[in-house]
Amino acid sequence: MDSDTASSSENGFVDPAAQHGAAVYARAFLGAAAKAGSEEESLQELESLVRDVLMKFPALEKVLVSGAVPDEDRSALLDRVFGGRATPLLLNFLKILSRRDRLSLLRGIAIAAREAFDESRGFVRVELSTAEPLAEGSSEVVTSALRNMLQREPRIETTVNPDLIGGVVVKVGDTIYDASVAAQLRKAHGQLIERSIHEIQFRRDRFCHSAGD
Repeated sequence: MDSDTASSSENGFVDPAAQHGAAVYARAFLGAAAKAGSEEESLQELESLVRDVLMKFPALEKVLVSGAVPDEDRSALLDRVFGGRATPLLLNFLKILSRRDRLSLLRGIAIAAREAFDESRGFVRVELSTAEPLAEGSSEVVTSALRNMLQREPRIETTVNPDLIGGVVVKVGDTIYDASVAAQLRKAHGQLIERSIHEIQFRRDRFCHSAGD
C-alpha cells in the first residue's frame, strides 16, 4: 500500500496526500449524486457501506484495498457483494475507485463527503466528549449553546471519556475547545510548578546576593 492509499497511520498522523485525494473523490461523488437528484440518500448509502460493511467485515476490506489483487478480481467481487444491494451510482463509484486503486480511501471519502454536504447546508460536525453521558434534556441545551457559539447548526457526535473527570471537550474541525476539569487541573498544576520555580530562583538570588555582601 503506497502513501496515497491510507488516510492515517497507526500513530494518528493524517497523510495530507490521502486526505486531499479523499476530498477530491468526495466532491466527485456528491456531484454525481446531485445530478441524479439523490445527494443525501447516496451519502447515507456511502456512510452505511463504511459503517455496516467495511467496519464489520475487515477481511473483505483487506481484500478490496490490497494492491496484490487485480482490478478484474476486485470488480467481480464488488459485483458479487454489492450487485442488487447497492445503487448503480454507488457500485459504479466503487468500480472507479477499484480501477484507480483507491478503494482504501473509502473511509476518508465518506467523512469528507459528509463534511462538504453539511457545510453546503450550513451544518457543522461537532465531536463532543464528556466524562459522563449527558443527562436527559441536556442535549438541547448543549445544541443551543453550540449553535450560538458557532453560528451554524451543529451535528453532534457524542462520546464518553471518563478520563476527563468532568466538564466537556468540543472538537470542531481541527479546533478543540477544552473545558474539562482534567484540563483545568493540568493547567493549574503547570502554573503551580512555574510559581515554585520562580520562588526557588528568587530565594537563590537573594541568598547569593546576601553571601556576596
